[in-house]
Amino acid sequence: MRVDVRALGACNRLAERGAERAANALGELTGSDLAVEVTGASVATGEDLAEAFSGRESIGVRVGLDGGLEGAAVLAFDAEQIDGLLSVLPGGASMGRSAVTEVGNIALGGFLDGWANYLGRAIDMTPPRYFEADGAAVLPDGALAGNGVFLFESRLDATGTDLDFSIYMLPDSGPFRDLVVGKTATAATAGAEGAGGAAGTTATAVPYESLSTFASLAKRGSANAADNIGMMTGLETTVDVSRLRFVPLADVPSEVGTAPHAGTVFELQGEPSGYLAILFSEESAAAIAEAMLPMEPDEPLGDMAENALCELGNVMTSGFIDGWANVLGTSISHSPPEFVHDIGSATVSPLVASLSRRQDYGFVIDAAIRTEGVQARCDVYALPDERELAAALERLSGT
Repeated sequence: MRVDVRALGACNRLAERGAERAANALGELTGSDLAVEVTGASVATGEDLAEAFSGRESIGVRVGLDGGLEGAAVLAFDAEQIDGLLSVLPGGASMGRSAVTEVGNIALGGFLDGWANYLGRAIDMTPPRYFEADGAAVLPDGALAGNGVFLFESRLDATGTDLDFSIYMLPDSGPFRDLVVGKTATAATAGAEGAGGAAGTTATAVPYESLSTFASLAKRGSANAADNIGMMTGLETTVDVSRLRFVPLADVPSEVGTAPHAGTVFELQGEPSGYLAILFSEESAAAIAEAMLPMEPDEPLGDMAENALCELGNVMTSGFIDGWANVLGTSISHSPPEFVHDIGSATVSPLVASLSRRQDYGFVIDAAIRTEGVQARCDVYALPDERELAAALERLSGT
């Protein structure tokens, strides 16, 4: 099974358009303007999914899919927002569960219409099933059993009110396999080219098993980085979540957000090349720097703190890329750390702009690493060059 990343990009565009249709349908129903924040495809193991969804309490509906696309789709929102949702639905306060079920039916129907049009085949939905779920129980039965499954995820945000929706689609093999793998992948991307996609090439087709392996490496690299922090600072450090996601590069700055961040950015050389950014909130950056220094710094994010964060960034980056190089059989080095202290989106925008000269999509390895002793957390964004990563994964497969 070989995944063509260009074909995966075509599928991601379909998911993004589906999310826009769902946002429009929900906007008409609720009277709120909804925007699609981000749509991406994750390659994750069942264990990764369980960890990623841990601690959430969700309400929503799920449907099974058959026909043009097989699998399942879910519309979910935070359980704490149920009163706010019902207040904006016609008859919502009195209808309760029925109103939520109807919202899910309309939104998921809109989401899947674009896929059906592209495939030229109807997608049949089972009747929507209402759920109240903790953690990964929001996903359909069997989702956590997969060893490397595709999860399309879209987040919708209602402006002017505290409502956030998430749409998850887990496609099974079958028609979806024909879209992204094997000899039909090029045809799939060529069909999407008229809608703004790029034609697929064998240079970006990688064995699915190798992609799953690299997803596991993302988690391992996060754990190595956390261990390096622990050895350097003496603070207990854990990795909250680490997944390999395939997203439009243009969406990455909005994911990081507009809050001020401090941290380090590295350019990676070798195979794959690319960038790695380690970003803390200002409060977390000051806290972890103070914990590392023998004396209290003169100012929270002054020269002493900057030096400490650069040193920390160095050992964290080594934790990430050493494991990748060993498994991929390549040599990867990194530039000296560049200290950054700015709005988060402004920090990653230059990195995205550099990569986007060669590609529209990228694999984003993101992790949340938490130091329990000082309640400091950082987000790690690794942006490898798409073609070089594909070439390394091709060699990893031994084919």
